[in-house]
Amino acid sequence: MTILDRLTGFANPAAALRRAVQLFDSGRPSEAFPLMATAARAGIADAEYRVGRCYLEGSGVPPSRVEGTRWLWRAAKRGSADAQALLAALYVSGLATSEADVKRPASQRLFEQDTLGEPDFVAARELATKAAEAGSATGQAVLGYILTRGPGPMRDADAAHRWYERSAAAGCAEGRLGLALSLARQGGLAERDRIADEVRRAADAGLPTAIYLFAIFTEHGLGVAGDLAAAARLYQAAAEQGLPSAQFRLGLAMIEGSLGDLDPVAGEAWMRRAALAGNVEAAYLLGERNVKYRPPDYAEAATWYRRAAEAGHQAAARALGSLYLTGNGVARDEQEGARWLRTAATSGNQAAQVDMANLALQGIGEADDTTNVAGWFEAAASSGDLIAAFNLGLCFVKGIGVPQDEGQAAQWLRRAAEGVAEAQYMYARILRDGRGVAADAQQARAWFAQAADGGILDAQVALAEMLLNGRGGDRSPEAAVQLFERAAAAGHVGAMFALGALHSSSQGLPIDQVAAQKWFSAAAECGHGQAQLMLGRYLAKGLAGERDPLASRLWLERAAAHGIVEANEEFAEATSG
Repeated sequence: MTILDRLTGFANPAAALRRAVQLFDSGRPSEAFPLMATAARAGIADAEYRVGRCYLEGSGVPPSRVEGTRWLWRAAKRGSADAQALLAALYVSGLATSEADVKRPASQRLFEQDTLGEPDFVAARELATKAAEAGSATGQAVLGYILTRGPGPMRDADAAHRWYERSAAAGCAEGRLGLALSLARQGGLAERDRIADEVRRAADAGLPTAIYLFAIFTEHGLGVAGDLAAAARLYQAAAEQGLPSAQFRLGLAMIEGSLGDLDPVAGEAWMRRAALAGNVEAAYLLGERNVKYRPPDYAEAATWYRRAAEAGHQAAARALGSLYLTGNGVARDEQEGARWLRTAATSGNQAAQVDMANLALQGIGEADDTTNVAGWFEAAASSGDLIAAFNLGLCFVKGIGVPQDEGQAAQWLRRAAEGVAEAQYMYARILRDGRGVAADAQQARAWFAQAADGGILDAQVALAEMLLNGRGGDRSPEAAVQLFERAAAAGHVGAMFALGALHSSSQGLPIDQVAAQKWFSAAAECGHGQAQLMLGRYLAKGLAGERDPLASRLWLERAAAHGIVEANEEFAEATSG
């Protein structure tokens, strides 16, 4: 700023303001600001407004919301509609400093940091109304927003629409966008072309949100011709202006190739920018992508999941909890994992509720979690989750989180049996034993058969016993033996013992003591007490042709350790002999 400019400022504040505007418009804000400040101190409202904006934007002076708000308040009190409109917008976004605070001495505010406050719609409405009635198109748009998005008692859609119309007619981009959204809320399928036109005009004025919305219209052909390439350019324009939602959509399109060229690297870069700017979905999807890499990068995934989870994303909280439970990408910590799952579960995420309920059944988490188990399972089960229905049935069987109730257990297990093999087996047992429902051997046998086909070894053995005894239908020893052999081959110890008993007693099979001893030996090796008793007898008496008193005593001793009385007696007899 020249000496002449300084002298002009002192002598003629109005001339100083005109000179400041010239300097500012020519890209010299640092030279313009002192002249602007001189005019503002002289009480010129427009200068006060401009000084306030300079502080807010950091143009020619270090940025300060407190100082910016102070100068805007001075201008607003002198009737500056522009200052009133801008102050209203600041109050709506929680960025304004209260009038009382800005009156404090500058020395008290000097080292204070700007902090984001809560929106103040009351103060915003008063200022916006003054600005709107004075003819400020921006004030009219802000007032329309307040009447649309403010607290319930403030809302007035019809009045908001009228203010948006006045603002849009004056050429305000925010007014055009507000009018388009108001038309859409009124059920504007018939107004689709007009809505698209208003959004386009707002986009042409450079409003990032309007550019983003017009990109959506262009992508899907809503009120305009569909054009994927044009949509991609619009998304990029909004993204480059820093709009997180546009950055997210552009990144996703590049990753998927949905709007043109496939470029996952550039797409992830845009997704990261969106996530760092606060787009929660972008952060979550970055976590998902890192988990699906080959090999997965769990540490990077945990970083993004945490960012999304801390912002309230339910699925991200569940995913982060799973990483803590497994120790992938973070130090294994069951309690921290349970904490994040609980966060997702209490927010309504059904998958997390089921996970949390399963953890509670394992004794992981807090004592209070057990009381929520049945409720969590029921919420998922009522939505058709058959696994949850099965687990809820078990809760009623065992009295976990609910009183024991065999009737309720039967009801939920029956529902789960439509698709869960374990539930088919459990429900078959209930029908066989008549617990909570009338006993029905025929139905029990049918459900055991379904569970057996589903690979449930206990069901194969239970069905074999019913076939062998003719319970619930015709007797079929041959089919029973086949089922016992299937289960035994898969490692079922009870089936091994049953085969030993069948080979030794001619029930369904010819007597074959060698085969009987083989199966008793297999079951005994797996810790089956009765099989150990039988193997001890076989070796003591040489029933299969092999007599081994020492091994016999060993197996009888093991059987006795299971509390089998006969084993104690036979062991005593063998050692005394």
